[in-house]
Amino acid sequence: MQTKDKCLAALVILCWGLNFVAIKWGLEGIPPLLLGALRFIGVVFPAILLVPKPTIPWRWLLAYGGAISLGQFAFLFSAMKFGMPAGMASLVLQSQVVFTLLFAMIWLGERWQPHHWVALPLAGFGLYLIATNGEGNLTLLGFILTLCAAACWGLGNVINRQIGLRYHTSLPSLIAWAGLVPILPFFALSWLFEGPERIASSLLNFSWQGLLCVLYLSYVATWLGYGLWGRLLMRYPVAQVAPLSLLIPCVGLVAAAILLDEHQTTLQWLGAGLVLLGFVVHLLGGRLRWFKPQSAT
Repeated sequence: MQTKDKCLAALVILCWGLNFVAIKWGLEGIPPLLLGALRFIGVVFPAILLVPKPTIPWRWLLAYGGAISLGQFAFLFSAMKFGMPAGMASLVLQSQVVFTLLFAMIWLGERWQPHHWVALPLAGFGLYLIATNGEGNLTLLGFILTLCAAACWGLGNVINRQIGLRYHTSLPSLIAWAGLVPILPFFALSWLFEGPERIASSLLNFSWQGLLCVLYLSYVATWLGYGLWGRLLMRYPVAQVAPLSLLIPCVGLVAAAILLDEHQTTLQWLGAGLVLLGFVVHLLGGRLRWFKPQSAT
């Protein structure tokens, strides 16, 4: 990988790692479902006026936007509002790897490789340690909601793979038009669960901190992050780019400790290490020879 592209990869990792701190700050003045609506308004406009609709049927666009944009962020923002620390959210959300494998096996008929059977128990036990050793800095509700967000991300990955196999579309058009899908549902859910009075109060007392967080989530984390990541995937093999995502929770945990004063227990750090080890085995284990083939005689 060229030095310039290494710098771009580091920028993406930094943007996505700080994303969780930005969410936490945004939630200080904006309820989670309203924050989701505002984020995707920023994602969609003015981009939707500049890029054409992707050449895929509406059912696939609705499915992708419903999973990746609505489901993932409705659960994630709510999780962080109800007791999920930002640093741990950046790590637990990566369990989307597990859900992607599960959904791919169920709907695409993909078989698990031997290293998957090693990776998933490692990551699963690590998540168990994180969930059961929080000492008050992590709620069960927040943890479960984060797993739901990861499941939506995993489902979106499988839908995205189906779209990629059937149609040719550009990443900017998919981001912009899929971002259109969750806006009205987010507002409806916010009206239902957060109430019109809270919505009005949040919008009337909108702070500079809230505005900057929305702009960061919309343009830095989404457009800059996904745009640069897509560029890297176009220029280099997936096997070379994908492992870099393991650095995102590392940045998230360090940033949360410095900027939000979050601290984890020893067992939670052990759990985090096991989760990352499981993901390393998942991403790189296919290169290992788990069974030595018999030589022909």
